[in-house]
Parts: sequence; structure tokens; C-alpha cells
Amino acid sequence: MTDGENFPLEIPFLRELGVELLEMDAGEAQLALTLEPRHLNSWEVAHGGVTMTLLDAAMSLAGRSLHPDAKAGVTVEMKTSFLQAGGEAGSRLIVRGKAFHRSTTMCFCEAEAKNGDQLVAKAMGTFKYLKRLDIKRKAGGK
Repeated sequence: MTDGENFPLEIPFLRELGVELLEMDAGEAQLALTLEPRHLNSWEVAHGGVTMTLLDAAMSLAGRSLHPDAKAGVTVEMKTSFLQAGGEAGSRLIVRGKAFHRSTTMCFCEAEAKNGDQLVAKAMGTFKYLKRLDIKRKAGGK
């Protein structure tokens, strides 16, 4: 995320990772991340959790682009297949998410993560639209 104007949500975790929103419109979203040493696992390639985070966010944002009144798209389920290592420090992951079916409260999406021409991972997920953010209160917060 480069700035607040370029990102429709304030998600501190994505900002901390350095995620950039490239596109979000008409059931599609594209995110990017230039890998740094902090994004790597012990084999010095992209940590699977970083890749999954990008896939999850791209799918959720793709779904939200179809429902402008939704304040959030909460992940109900997600399946990820890792095909190869995500890349070393300095390489760039590009993740494209697409919504392929929507109901009034749910959205079904898919996403691909690529490092250049190399397909790194694929995911499918189901997301529930929320009209307001009451998560803190429901979790026992104030």
C-alpha cells in the first residue's frame, strides 16, 4: 500500500508488509510486494504465510469491488496450493484475485501469485460481506 488514497481499507498488517494495491475494480484486484529479507523463511525464499496473505487480500478485495457498501470481506474458508518457491529478496510477487460468483452475503474468489512468469501459488476462497465492523465488540473488546 503506497498511501491511503491508493488503498480502500486501512489494514495495518498489509501496510507493515509493504503491500501495494495496483488495481481493484469490477470483481478483480491486483496486489504487489517486493520481497525483503523480513518476508523470507529459513531457506531464504518467500515465506508461505506472506504468499497466503497476499492471495487472501487479493481475493477479498476482488469480492469487495463488487459490493461497494461492504465494509469488509471476511474469509470464511481458503485453500492454497503452492507450486514453487515464491522468490528471493529483491524479487516481486504480483497477485491477481478474481471474484467468480457472488450472492447477497457471500463471494467466491480465486487468485494466483506470480514471480515474473513463474506461477508460485493458486488459491480459492469464500468471503462473507460485512456491512459494518463490529468484530472488536463481538470478540469481547470495547
